[in-house]
Amino acid sequence: MKLYNSLSRKAEEIMPIQDGQVGLYTCGPTVYDHVHIGNLRTYINEDILRRTLKANGLKVKHVMNITDIEDKIFARSKETNKPYKELTSHFEKVFLDDVKRVGIDLSESTLVRASEAIEDMQQVIIKIPNKYVAEDGIYFDIAKYPEYGVFVKLDRSHSHHRINNDEYDKEHVADFALWKAKQPDEPSWDFEVDGRNIEGRPGWHIECSAMSAKHLGQPFDIHTGGVDLKFPHHENEVAQSHSASGKKLANYWVHSEHLLVDGKKMSKSLKNFYTLADVIDKGFDPLALRLLVLQAHYRTEAHFTWDNLEAAQNRLNDYRAMAALRWQPRKHLKDASTYILRDIPKQFAAILANDLDTPGALSLLSNIATQLGALDLDSENANRYNNVQDFTKLLEFLDDLLGLKLMNVDDISDEQKDFINQREKAREDKDWTKADELRKQLEEAKIGLNDTDHGVIWYPL
Repeated sequence: MKLYNSLSRKAEEIMPIQDGQVGLYTCGPTVYDHVHIGNLRTYINEDILRRTLKANGLKVKHVMNITDIEDKIFARSKETNKPYKELTSHFEKVFLDDVKRVGIDLSESTLVRASEAIEDMQQVIIKIPNKYVAEDGIYFDIAKYPEYGVFVKLDRSHSHHRINNDEYDKEHVADFALWKAKQPDEPSWDFEVDGRNIEGRPGWHIECSAMSAKHLGQPFDIHTGGVDLKFPHHENEVAQSHSASGKKLANYWVHSEHLLVDGKKMSKSLKNFYTLADVIDKGFDPLALRLLVLQAHYRTEAHFTWDNLEAAQNRLNDYRAMAALRWQPRKHLKDASTYILRDIPKQFAAILANDLDTPGALSLLSNIATQLGALDLDSENANRYNNVQDFTKLLEFLDDLLGLKLMNVDDISDEQKDFINQREKAREDKDWTKADELRKQLEEAKIGLNDTDHGVIWYPL
């Protein structure tokens, strides 16, 4: 399996540190607001990475942090006059609900809150030799770490200075905060450093260094995040982790590109973002957003428009129509079933093993849906059972790999099947008025009909 490594700037074969198992770390959300759909793009791509690793025979130990200590949290707490813990608890729940709706599976993942790892962060800070204490906290001394700048080309022309903000845009070489001195209306912890107590809280960057190494070891295999985290967050992670231990933090760094709206990256600071609630309010299925994300390669910028989302919804509907075929086995598949239903999973796994080629995987899935729509599941004796069984296994595999929940397409009721039979009889009798009335009743029940040479096929609307 190959992935593009942001450290080496090339696609590399994944060679796990531990045979048969991969340690995977995801930079999670800062829980002070709704995540926007650009954030969800990154988490969906990371979910596909985890699923692809498993499909290629690897066990995955996945860790995601929940940032519940950070500048923006305390700013929002003051702005809304809400206790910060109430704020973070609420938006953590919103986040977990959102990712579940877009098909992200965190059931086997370890979620770690920053507030639960303060001591771990302190231990990393203590081990960093090139730190110094200032009036407002403890800083990482860039001048004593010449390796700084592994991800981006940095501006080294300005005079030496410190940056206390957790996030900053300009790619300047600057000392960054490891620990921030106590501020009014912010939580604080005691921290004994060089014989003195510096009451305060951790900076943002140190949390991922501490939590990833604690749960996955150092180095671990794969670190993921959005491309906007390369600098300063991931740059600072690399520097402080290596400085503290003499070891690199992770072997592979995988970054997901931006989701653009009106040609600009989606951002809360620009106020040009949409949330999953916006998508649902417009009448779209959350899984249509997942499909829209998968239609673009994770390393390319993707463009969000409502028209693009509608196209993704239509494509999802086509896949669901394919999934509904398992409830209505018909004739003629025979020899084609061996190829379509049994050999395809290997092709999917191989496509995604090539740097998560999700557009290629969806192209293959669309071809399969077209072929199955033109053929019939065999309805004769043992062949019927085997073909339906193979088809069901294919759908289960696709759900495990792509997370589109195609197995959730249920059979229709006996009464609705009777309506279809009545409509067929009305068509035979050329009673078009009755046939149209029955079709309309089925459509009101979200059931569409496709009249083929081999009979009527129903599908969910």
